[in-house]
Amino acid sequence: MPLLLLLLPFLWLLFFGRPYTTQKRWNLRAALLLFLTSIAFFFVGTAAVDSATQGVLSPRYLYREDFIPQLAVGRFGVMTTLRLDARQLLLTQGIQESDPEPTAAEVQETTPLTTPEPTSAPVVYGKNVMDIDFDALAEGETNKTLKTMHQYFAQAEPTSQNAYTGYFAGKNLIWLTAEGFSRFAVDPELTPTLYKLSHEGFVFKNFYNPLWWVSTLDGEYAAATSLIPKPGVWSMAKSANNAMFFAMGNQLRRQGYATRAYHNHTYSYYHRDRSHPNLGYDYKGLGNGLQVAKVWPESDLEMMEVTGPEYIGSEPFHTYYMTVSGHLNYTFMGNTMSSRHREEVSHLPYSEGPRAYLACQMELDLALEELLRQLEEAGELENTVICLSADHYPYGLDQEQLSELNGGEVDMRFDVYHSTLILWCGGMEAPIVVDKPCSSLDILPTLSNLFALEYDSRLLMGRDILSDAPGLVIFSDRSFLTDRGRYDAQSDTFTPDEGAELSPTYPLEIMEEVNDRFQYSRLILEQDYYKKIGLIKE
Repeated sequence: MPLLLLLLPFLWLLFFGRPYTTQKRWNLRAALLLFLTSIAFFFVGTAAVDSATQGVLSPRYLYREDFIPQLAVGRFGVMTTLRLDARQLLLTQGIQESDPEPTAAEVQETTPLTTPEPTSAPVVYGKNVMDIDFDALAEGETNKTLKTMHQYFAQAEPTSQNAYTGYFAGKNLIWLTAEGFSRFAVDPELTPTLYKLSHEGFVFKNFYNPLWWVSTLDGEYAAATSLIPKPGVWSMAKSANNAMFFAMGNQLRRQGYATRAYHNHTYSYYHRDRSHPNLGYDYKGLGNGLQVAKVWPESDLEMMEVTGPEYIGSEPFHTYYMTVSGHLNYTFMGNTMSSRHREEVSHLPYSEGPRAYLACQMELDLALEELLRQLEEAGELENTVICLSADHYPYGLDQEQLSELNGGEVDMRFDVYHSTLILWCGGMEAPIVVDKPCSSLDILPTLSNLFALEYDSRLLMGRDILSDAPGLVIFSDRSFLTDRGRYDAQSDTFTPDEGAELSPTYPLEIMEEVNDRFQYSRLILEQDYYKKIGLIKE
């Protein structure tokens, strides 16, 4: 509909406007010549695009195969991008209906949290797959799209179980998506609890938090579902009618866990009142049962104070939080959390924006301190896993302000997304350092393996970080980063890491995988694919 409104000026001119020429009649010959010339230019241009197959993301691919707005404008111009966008809109398929509520199953045994020792004999691990016969599904399918999906997942390479499979089995899980959190918010003096959790558990040295289209909501969606958000829609909201079988709330509820979710802002914002119950949670936010002061932004600390007693002690439990204290704008006027901690950051040698950012992140730190206090008081600290990542980097700060926090210029193409993933348990004996490149897409499969849950790694777009699968970080414009190099889609250049020996086709092979993950993430959402293959919330 918004695209059709663009025609209104033309229609007004056609019926009510004055002609551009004094001629009373159209010159049919000139009009026909203009039309034929336009058609000729169109076909010549299309032929030129079809012949342009060079590069990792070739013009032909962008024009024919997959519409990527960020790249299309630079390659084809605004008008062609609008036409391609309209084509994409007209071809969009609908979303399917909802499915029933889950039931509980038995809880798994806990395991000691010691770092697995290497053995002399190689251990053969099984695959993280389920009993799904994709070949049989493809053979009996008449729908072309579903048949293609079955065939793709039949040949997809699953990840293997590993020495960390079941490492957290049977333990409680508290999972937080922290608004605007970043590595800049981790400081031993200002945010000592964040510093403790990020240095004493799993330490992911190359974790990235890509920014997707609907910033916060898409950041939640990528982490909670291990699917790439679909551009142009609220993917989390669209998933509210789908069978979200692998969402952690649904997985652990099937294991008998009490599963709750909280958000300390308006409960229905982004339609979380529909999506989060569908992820397997009893959900509360501001306006439907969560009692916190209605300021802007609301306090994470207050949320922990009032919610912890609702579930700590009801073992086993899994609780999900979407925080809000770290929200922009990063100023001391109009941001209650920044103002609350203004004096504590007054000594820092930064401009107002960076200081205000750190100030509001201090409220998150106090919330975690309160959470640990409640867990320890209840005797649950060593039996509870805490996982925390951001929805996106703090884009409320500009490059100059981010560079202040960084202590040097921030690269806005890749380094700005370099972040911190907290994965910690009070029972861990020592930190476990992981160098592999990874991202928010990888959190769900990593947790699923650590908790020894039955899941099918072929049906998720992220990979268990602790498996032997190669690391891959995917960004919204199809740029990517691996342990062997990085590809910048804006300049269509691949830069190998120093000393990396690569085949000439390596960038193209990775790009093919990236494109597949975009395509099949979209189709899983559009087709309600988990339900189509029989994975319902039983």
